[in-house]
Amino acid sequence: MVITGDSKGQQGKVLKVDTEKNRAIVEGINMVSKHTKPNAKSPQGGIIKKEAPVHISNLMVIDSTGKPTRTGRRIDPKKEMSVRYSKKSGEVIK
Repeated sequence: MVITGDSKGQQGKVLKVDTEKNRAIVEGINMVSKHTKPNAKSPQGGIIKKEAPVHISNLMVIDSTGKPTRTGRRIDPKKEMSVRYSKKSGEVIK
């Protein structure tokens, strides 16, 4: 879920994350118009709508209840590994 900016309140699936630039591409969010010349892939050319990257500080995880939540890390006693969990519901996030 986007928490600030032009796309505030919209939700989408994260398609790609660039950890070096701290940005993520989210499906259907931050759409921009890209002008393309005719080529083999698109012989017509023209204006194509595509997603632009969003800074990850402007995104929040949606938990199983469907609400945005902060995340934390804790040691799972069964697996003895560090796992992410929802701070609202306390459930483990995959």
